Amino acid sequence: MTLRVTWVQPEDLVGHELRQAAEDGRDAGAAAARWRAAGGPPAPESAGASPTPRPDLRPLAEDLLDTLATLPSPLSAQEPTPLAEIQAATAHDGRRGAGLPVGPEPGDTALRDRLHAAWLGRAVGCLLGKPVEKLPLAALRALARAAGNWPLTTWFTARGVPPELLAAHPWNRRSAATSLAENIDGMPEDDDLNYPLLNLLLLQRYGRDFTTADVARLWLDELPAGRTFTAERVAYRNLLDGVEPPLTAVRRNPFREWIGAQIRADVHGWTHPGDPVAAAAQAHRDAVLTHTANGVYGAMFVAAALAAAATGTADVHQALAAGLAVIPPRSRLAAAVRRGIAYAEAETDFDTVVDRLHAELGGYHWVHAVPNAALLAAALTHADGDFSRSVCAAVSGGWDTDSNGATAGSLAGLLAGHPDRLPERWTSPLKNRLATSVPSFDGTGFDTLAELTHLEAVRP
Repeated sequence: MTLRVTWVQPEDLVGHELRQAAEDGRDAGAAAARWRAAGGPPAPESAGASPTPRPDLRPLAEDLLDTLATLPSPLSAQEPTPLAEIQAATAHDGRRGAGLPVGPEPGDTALRDRLHAAWLGRAVGCLLGKPVEKLPLAALRALARAAGNWPLTTWFTARGVPPELLAAHPWNRRSAATSLAENIDGMPEDDDLNYPLLNLLLLQRYGRDFTTADVARLWLDELPAGRTFTAERVAYRNLLDGVEPPLTAVRRNPFREWIGAQIRADVHGWTHPGDPVAAAAQAHRDAVLTHTANGVYGAMFVAAALAAAATGTADVHQALAAGLAVIPPRSRLAAAVRRGIAYAEAETDFDTVVDRLHAELGGYHWVHAVPNAALLAAALTHADGDFSRSVCAAVSGGWDTDSNGATAGSLAGLLAGHPDRLPERWTSPLKNRLATSVPSFDGTGFDTLAELTHLEAVRP
């Protein structure tokens, strides 16, 4: 059997890069014509590799990827990647956010409790979304309805679901054995938890003044390549090829505006309570290893929103506003977030909100940062700070279910303020234990993670 390394084969990347070019306005017509004439396949719909290997197309694919990278985008002025240009577009000059309390003191046990709830919330939301990751929205709804769990209020289950429905819409194959209600036994490994662990390790090792190169060093030391996906795997490959950051984010990387950097942003927000601007700047240094433009904005938006929520004084709407304030207002991601918030404020039925977002943003890949940010903002707005409604709405909207559920749970956990305020039906199955391939953290409890994160939050 031939080994297919997903997310990095050049012949599988061209279709994604052509889609990215259409999204950012580059004229890729000539490259697309050459690819079609050679029999090049479209981008794989959901997986990391096309069904049939085409190594014969690799030389052409490499040439086209390099050619497409040189084409100018008309959106570059309103969607910059350098931090100084982003801050200029947002009228921020690096100062902390106004109107929020000053950072925590070492003995601030209330912050530690909020961080404990945030870690638990991130795990709950991720675990809830794992079995339905990659499924179409209609399939997700059908499976939940068949189990009497729609609107979504608890874990997915195969109990009571007709066999023919399970055959037509199989659960995510890697997750069903650990994330259906009948199978949960602690928090299983997931990249949505691995990256917060890595960033906790990053702060422990390098401090708040870490560089993007420090992130790269940490990955090479501590992150197994097989636990990376999409933009992260491409950047990892680029590092091994001797490419230096931030070029690691752009060389043959059509996933540079997908959600990967956003799922790494939580620790940056958690450790900057009351300072969303600094949280966003820290998230930026992490994100540019792998992402550009909207992919970076997703990370900055989440970090800033969490920094506001971590104060214990901001509500969900103020937190989302803090997130919007640090990203370019004319960017596609900012527009999508505003759209998600507006739809959720205007409509009482969340399924209607979701249907509208899918109709308008469904042209993006299901892992792209733009539609997922819109859905996340809509879910959090509609739930109005309620924990269960936040994670269930985020997952029930489809697209990147485990990532959106994780981020929604993180922010809603901060708003809840204490682990005891999270419903036991969500936290008890976690058994205060998570699995990970990040060294020294496997089997660690969420209470311990909260203590360690609190130490970084109060570090001078």
